[in-house]
Amino acid sequence: MVRILVDTIPIARPVIGQEEILAVTEVLESGMLAAGERVALFEQKFGDYCGTTHAIALNNGTAALHAALLAIDIGPGDEVIVPSFSFIATATAVSMCGAKPVFVDVDEQYFMIDPARIEERITERTRAVIGVHLFGQPFDVDAVKKVCDSRNLKLIEDAAQAHGATCNNAKVGGLGNLGCFSFYATKNMSTGEGGMVTTNDRALADRLRLIINHGQKEKYLHTRLGYNYRMTDMAAALGIVQLKKLDKFNLRRRKNAEYYNTNLTAKGLVLPKVMPGNNPVYHQYVVRLTEEFPMKRDEFQGYLKTKGIGSAVHYPIPIHRQPMYDTATGPDPCPVSTKLSASVLSLPVHPLLDQKQLAYICDTINKVR
Repeated sequence: MVRILVDTIPIARPVIGQEEILAVTEVLESGMLAAGERVALFEQKFGDYCGTTHAIALNNGTAALHAALLAIDIGPGDEVIVPSFSFIATATAVSMCGAKPVFVDVDEQYFMIDPARIEERITERTRAVIGVHLFGQPFDVDAVKKVCDSRNLKLIEDAAQAHGATCNNAKVGGLGNLGCFSFYATKNMSTGEGGMVTTNDRALADRLRLIINHGQKEKYLHTRLGYNYRMTDMAAALGIVQLKKLDKFNLRRRKNAEYYNTNLTAKGLVLPKVMPGNNPVYHQYVVRLTEEFPMKRDEFQGYLKTKGIGSAVHYPIPIHRQPMYDTATGPDPCPVSTKLSASVLSLPVHPLLDQKQLAYICDTINKVR
């Protein structure tokens, strides 16, 4: 039996090395700290990586979603369809525009927005759909895009957790009208805080650059309402280095997930399933506990903690049940999202896990009685 000291396996851990430190230090020493050459270079490299002609860097992932929605003129009176099982920013970005998020349930097998349920939620006010590549796996882009195209709706990819993931060999970020990324500290690649919007539409890219910089077309000439959503050169310098390492990080996550898939054998534990045509990047490795599992989720999470294994619940409350949005009466409009929120648990899958730690985690879980 492999023994690991308590509190040594966190649920997530940023991978920052000397190259990142030197890149940021170089910017600090240059004295050019605001959005500048590093930001422009990071945008070019990230767009090339995603296969898009434009990439616009921002200060965080929520700003990316908000700016993307503003770029397609979402505003008061409009409705945007979003999945209920996601991080709340997917919906609050819609609310920040003065529009209404309309919640659609997810499928129980892959946890993604259910294309079959989108059509029934479309009204004359619906303007766009946000699909979330949840936990690093792409949603069913072809099916959702088919609905959007037939109803003249814009498709925004929330790719905050899916840097480098592919759907039918195409990287996420260029599959819809706009792709939105986050570079938060624990994402597959990080700038500490940061975001990016990708697109192949020049007009949308031009609007985005106005929106993130106070609506400024040229210095002190403001042509629309805008925001200070710019990325700093320090963050971009960090991102340039992290992007070079992203494929290696993602490969490690995939190998860690493969190890779990092979070695987790506990009864009542449902392991993640991969949608045909997808190559996920496992931002999270999320298992689901059924009634056959010997412990309730809270008990199981506490048990893992006593063994030094970090875990987390993504997400304990579906968005449609959050106090700011929960106005439903009668039957639950998103029962699968509610069920998942009560039964999922994320296990460590980050690139810094070693073989002994993976073996220890599997051994610990398989011994649950």
